[in-house]
Order: sequence, then C-alpha cells, then structure tokens
Amino acid sequence: MRYRISGALAPLAVTLALTLQPAPARSEVTRFEVVSRDGAALGGRTFGGCGAAEKITARATIALDPADPRNAVIADIDRAPRNAGGRVEATTDVVILRPACPSGTLLFEVVNRGRKLLPAWAQDAEAGGALRLAAPEDAGNGFLLERGYTLVWAGWQFDTPAGPDLLRIEVPTAAGITGPSREEFTFTDTATPKRVTLSYPAAERGSARITLRDRTDLERMTPEGLALRFVDDTTVEIDRLSGVAPGALYEITYTARDPRLSGMGLAAMRDVTSFLRRETGPANPLAAGGRTGIDRAVGLGISQSGRALRDLLYFGMNEDEAGRIVFEGVLPIIPGARRSFTNARFAQPGRNPGPQYDRLYPVLAFPFTYPVLEDGLSGKRDGILLRCRLNNTCPKIIHLDSEFEFWGSQASLLVTDTRGNHLDLPPDVRIYLLSGAPHGNPPNAVSRPSAACVMPLNPINGGPALRALLVAMEAWLRVGTEPPASRFPMRAHGTLVPAAQAYPAIPGLPYRGQLVRADLIEQAAPLPEVRGSYPLFVPRAGLDGNAIAGIRLPLIEAPRATYVGWNAQAGAEGPQEICTQVGGVVPFAATRAEREAARDPRPSLEELYPSNEAYLSAVRAATERLVSERLLLPADAEEAIRAAGEGRLARLR
Repeated sequence: MRYRISGALAPLAVTLALTLQPAPARSEVTRFEVVSRDGAALGGRTFGGCGAAEKITARATIALDPADPRNAVIADIDRAPRNAGGRVEATTDVVILRPACPSGTLLFEVVNRGRKLLPAWAQDAEAGGALRLAAPEDAGNGFLLERGYTLVWAGWQFDTPAGPDLLRIEVPTAAGITGPSREEFTFTDTATPKRVTLSYPAAERGSARITLRDRTDLERMTPEGLALRFVDDTTVEIDRLSGVAPGALYEITYTARDPRLSGMGLAAMRDVTSFLRRETGPANPLAAGGRTGIDRAVGLGISQSGRALRDLLYFGMNEDEAGRIVFEGVLPIIPGARRSFTNARFAQPGRNPGPQYDRLYPVLAFPFTYPVLEDGLSGKRDGILLRCRLNNTCPKIIHLDSEFEFWGSQASLLVTDTRGNHLDLPPDVRIYLLSGAPHGNPPNAVSRPSAACVMPLNPINGGPALRALLVAMEAWLRVGTEPPASRFPMRAHGTLVPAAQAYPAIPGLPYRGQLVRADLIEQAAPLPEVRGSYPLFVPRAGLDGNAIAGIRLPLIEAPRATYVGWNAQAGAEGPQEICTQVGGVVPFAATRAEREAARDPRPSLEELYPSNEAYLSAVRAATERLVSERLLLPADAEEAIRAAGEGRLARLR
C-alpha cells in the first residue's frame, strides 16, 4: 500500500512555504545537543520516491521563568531550584525522523511511558521496531513518512521505567516539601517478602501504613502478619501472608518528601515543539537557510499520552513563551474522559486507573470535556478549552476513542453534562468512536481465548481509522476542509443509553451492567474519599449486537460476529469487574437452525450471506461508503476487500 500527498495539497504546501515569513524566534529551549545524526535512517529505506529519512537523536534543556504566567501553573515551580539566570531547568530526550521530502507538518507524538506507539498504530509496524526505528521494516507501511510528516518524540514523564529506546525527562526536586502520598502494588506470584520502590522518599518512616484487599471494592484489611520494613527511604519490603491470591491489592500510605516537578513534562512538549518549528539558528537541526520548513504542528497522544495531551490543553500550555500557538491540531487517541496525574504535588503520571487497580488516583477529574460547563456535584465551572479560549490558542481537535473507553474510561462524559444530559461540542472539536473496538491491538491480531476473561478477545485494530483521521486533520489545517461530522454515541440521537439498555439478549454475551464508575474523589489524607458519582452511559447496540454509532469499519458494517469493547472477568460478579482494556467477540450462528436452537436474535451467516459473493459485495459496499465519507483511505479499503476474499477480515479463529 502507498499513501501519498494528494496532488491538490502538494502545490499549496510549496506556496505556503514561499509566502509565510518566520516569526521572531523565542523559545525556552536553552540547549539542544545532537547526540547522533543518521542521514540514511531505517536502513536507507526511501519514502515518497525522494530519498531516505534522517534520524536525529538529541537532548534538549528547557529553562522556565517561574514568574511567567504560562509557567506559574506548574505545581511547585516557585519552590524549585534555579540556575544563575533565575530559571528552572529540565532536560529531555528527543528523537526526530525527517523525510527527504517534508510536507511542512511537524507531528509530535507524546510518548506513552517512554514508548513510541505511533509507528505501530499508523504504520502497522511491529511494537519493538516502533521503539527502535532502526531497520527498514521498523517503518511498517511507511504511511507517515510517505506523506512527508516530520516526526518528533520527546520525554515528558519523569517516572518512565528504564529501558532501551525509552524517552525520559529529568526534572528538578522541590526539596523540603512534605505531604501525603499513596502507593498501590499487586503481584502475580506468592513469594515473600516483596521489595518495592516508593514514588517518593518517606519523610517519616513511622507514618507508613499498609493494608490488603483481595479486590479493589472490598474493605481494606490489616491481618496479623502483614507488615512492611524500610530498607531505605524509598525502598520497602512487604511481608505477605500465605493463602492470599495473586492479584491482591497492597496499599501503602505515608508522609513523603521532596516532590518532583512533574508538570515540567507538559512544558517540554510545548517548548521542544516551538523550538523545532520556529528557531532558525544553527542550534535547530531542522533549520537551514534561515527557515525550518515547518508550517504547522500537530500533537498526538495514544492512551496515557492522549490523557497527558488533554492536560497540556487544560493547563493552557498550547501557548509558547512568546504567546504563539504551539499545536494547530491535536489528536487525543483513546483517552476517554480522563486526564493524567502529572501536574500536581507528589504526582505519579504513570498511574492508569482501570477496572481493578489505581481507581482513586486523580486521573478522572472535572472537567471531563472540551466546552466550559458547571459541575453539578462540586459546583465548579470549567472546561478543557477554557484557558486557550481566553488567549485564542485553541487547536483544532480530532478525538478518537475505542469502545472500551465507555466501559473503562468514562467516555460518555465527553458528550453529556455532569447530570447526564446531552451536550453539544464546539465546531473546532470532532469526536469519533471506533465501534466495537478494544483499547488497542496490533494489526495482525486475531480472536483468541483468554483465561482471565469470559469471551474470546476482540481483534479489531484502529490503524485504518487513525490514518483516515490524520489525513482529515491535515486537510483541515492546510486548506480548511472540515473533517467528517463527529461519529459518536449521543443521548440526543438515542445511541447513548443506560447500561441496562445496551444490548438485546444474546447467548454468549455475559453483560450484567459491568461498568467502571465515575466518582468525584476528594484527595484527602491519609486516603482519598468518594464524594459522589456521575451518571454514565454506553453505546447502544443494534439487533446484531454491534454498536450503531461511530466509525464502523468493514468488519462491523459487514459483520460475521458481535464485537464489543469490553469483556467480563472470569468468575467475577461485581459491577466494575471487567477485563482491563480488552474487548470480546461472539460469532454469529452458522445456520438459521443453529440460531433458532440457541434463541439467538442475531441473523445467522447463511441468512446474511447466502453466498461468498454476497459477503464480498457487502464488504465492497461498506468500504465504498467509508471512503466516500472520508473515514477510510482507498488503500485500506483495498486491503479490507482483499482480506475478506481470503477469509481473514473478521479475524476469527
């Protein structure tokens, strides 16, 4: 498959490059050290017929003025150590891939726990290759580089685990500050004692307390024999009891000291991007002849990094030090209605509240959605886009969620107010559901059983939808062509309903209203407290069990099974006990007789598709419709038809 810049857009890129004058450079990047530079990256593979890409590995130092209102929003920046110029410094890893024929668009991916996910999602690359970006196959189908995107990654998370090709940031410590902190640990074995590392050093070892729960919703216990010992101020040994099931939750509360300036990671996204697109001096490896060749920047984040990207918007950091917009376009991918635990004292940005663990960390917190509205529980008035509306730096937004986000990440709060009423989104925001999809899958995923979940795992991959939306964003920014209308379940459309109304009764679909709650959590000491709950809704399914609304890829439009974004935990009964981030699949009955015997309301395969040609015709019609609606690219439509002909579109074993 080849993905090229369309003939209509290419001349415009040249015109813009010739007519736009560079703005006076002003960036908070004070040092940009190139560590290595490879002019024939990815094994010398060429893209777009005009040569190989260049790979630049670097370290960037940012220096922030704590008195600048654009920086003062960073937690504890007024208590941080300063350099001789009175600024607060942090240093981050940077990786750049620049094609030989750049289009003028800089695409900055916010890394996920230090990992580059975009090459796997948008280019169908293998996950390990996406991290390395060394061999020709690490670029997958080459979609991003063939379209001319200059790709940039930079570390933003100070607690990223160590590992090869993971990007990190070094941020300062606000020494002398103390306060409450909390840890959750789970173990897959029964060994004892277990040695763990706290997120922050203990200020008072005697303040530490440990509790145990078999499951998150159960009462905390302190049974005899459960104990902890400090090895040093950040290392603890836990004495575990015999007979406790693997997966039990150990919770430690303690008084911590010396918080890290985690919020500087958001400033690193802002400042590295602004530097690379606007600094025209010799320090910028993208600059030549007094210009960078970058006309626009798009920010993208997947899962945890999509949540962090929403934080960047919420804290007003889409404005650089000179008051200019940083990202003209932003694509938060599968964040649901959540943000991250990044810009706070004693932050833990790596936390991922889900069905089983980490639920009380402040990741789901008002405001949940983009427009400004009032919180019916707390009385606050706020919105993700409040700050950027005040200074005219709001980007165009394309937000894509999987179906899992409705069950695990409270996605209905994006399109309802806090009382559960329908909410319209502003015209510069588009929001899409990838119908039937789990949180994420590699492109070669197939349905398979799981010992932890009731249904076979859902194999849907979001790459085709993401590629189409990237093209739509580019056209929106470059020529003003608006993307397709939002495709998301809505209360006003009757496609977003209470959990009890989601599905018809389908044999093999074990839905009993499981749903991760949306709680108003007060971060009190020693333990957070739930002060109320927000109403949640889920996508309404049709008679075949597949969601009615959203981007319905060909395997949903021409279905051979019911695909759902959630899966039930095996042996669990609680309302929140769903499998983390995975979906399920229930194949259709082969014959009408089999369907009737099982009392299955869904059509059988023989009733839907009397012949193989009938099935292929349904797939072709679905792809033609999606291409005409600009929700599927022609190359991906051709691949779907080919996969259907070879019997692998449904990805069922």
